[in-house]
Amino acid sequence: MKSYEFLLFLAIILIMTKVLGLISRKVKMPAVVGALIAGIILGPSVLHFISLEGVTGEYLEMTAEIGVIFLMFSAGLETDLKELKSNVFPSFVAAMIGVVVPLAGGFLSYTLYFHSDVTDFSECLKSVFVGVILTATSVSITVETLRELGKLKGKVGTTILGAAVIDDILGIVVLTVVTSLKDTSVNPLSVLGRILLYFVFIGILVFLSTKARKWIEDEGMRRRTAVLSVAFCLILAYVSERFFGIADITGAYFAGLMLCTTDVGEYIKERVGIASYLFFSPVFFASIGIKTSLSGMDAELLIFSLLLLAVAILTKVVGCGLGAKMCRYTALESLQIGVGMISRGEVALIVAQKGYQCGLLSEELFAPIVLVVIVTTLITPILLKIVMREEGAPKTI
Repeated sequence: MKSYEFLLFLAIILIMTKVLGLISRKVKMPAVVGALIAGIILGPSVLHFISLEGVTGEYLEMTAEIGVIFLMFSAGLETDLKELKSNVFPSFVAAMIGVVVPLAGGFLSYTLYFHSDVTDFSECLKSVFVGVILTATSVSITVETLRELGKLKGKVGTTILGAAVIDDILGIVVLTVVTSLKDTSVNPLSVLGRILLYFVFIGILVFLSTKARKWIEDEGMRRRTAVLSVAFCLILAYVSERFFGIADITGAYFAGLMLCTTDVGEYIKERVGIASYLFFSPVFFASIGIKTSLSGMDAELLIFSLLLLAVAILTKVVGCGLGAKMCRYTALESLQIGVGMISRGEVALIVAQKGYQCGLLSEELFAPIVLVVIVTTLITPILLKIVMREEGAPKTI
């Protein structure tokens, strides 16, 4: 017999995210903060009303995945391509240092706190892997916050987006190298080869989309234009993940970039936005909180969680901020870029899961990782609102 429980869950998620989003705006915080809190309240950490187990949970997770894909597709459509091109080098430097510093910070945190014997190769890999988790960046929360603040198209916003995409690539390389040392079935060279082929593939698509620009614009603001654009986004997201091992959201972002300069780019963004904000995005933001479970935390793990949280925040702010400062950004702009890269989100959870499968992360360390994910995801929009306000951003959203 079919279960229609998912319909009730979806309705409750939409109501809760909207209500708490409005409350967040009342207290001058981005609405996304309320949506995240809604998920935490509904999930196992508070009410335990909604879980992601079983068929219903699988459906909610797939809906959430579409939500983050649409979010990044819209971010690509909103990107100022000229600004992005002018900020490619700063984005790369910020991403590079923003990977190295958290990697070192996580390694030292685990090694010193648990007195890990780094002369033991297996123990050393475990310490390194904690650092690998901290290198992850989930930009979806930042994207939504920057959009609410009207800063997505600016110099800082485009640098954060560029750095996040590059961070994703660098993170895959680091993750692959570390896991391959534990799992001999993974070949680092083949992964690096796939990454290079991916950029060749994207280059070919950019060339083809340039040639097809006139045809796209001739189609004009018709429903089929939006439908075909969404199909292109989903196909590129699938191909990125399935054949190249690159995150699907990266493919969605590139799809948006290829269409952002066309005359119909704004029309496509509006049409995608209707489906995204009405349905898919609220489910995505709530799902992050619903995934949260903090059971099994003892005093030792709680202290380690707080240590890891401090390291997670500081290493991204210092690492990415330092990279931006080296590229002659102002101190405030550098701070904004660093803060924008704090959120770990679902990316860190995916990396942690991979480490668990490879034996690089113990089950009891999942709770501290989840806590870091929750807090960094919640505070990123709050901190962004604070540092952006200093630049003269609107005081109400």
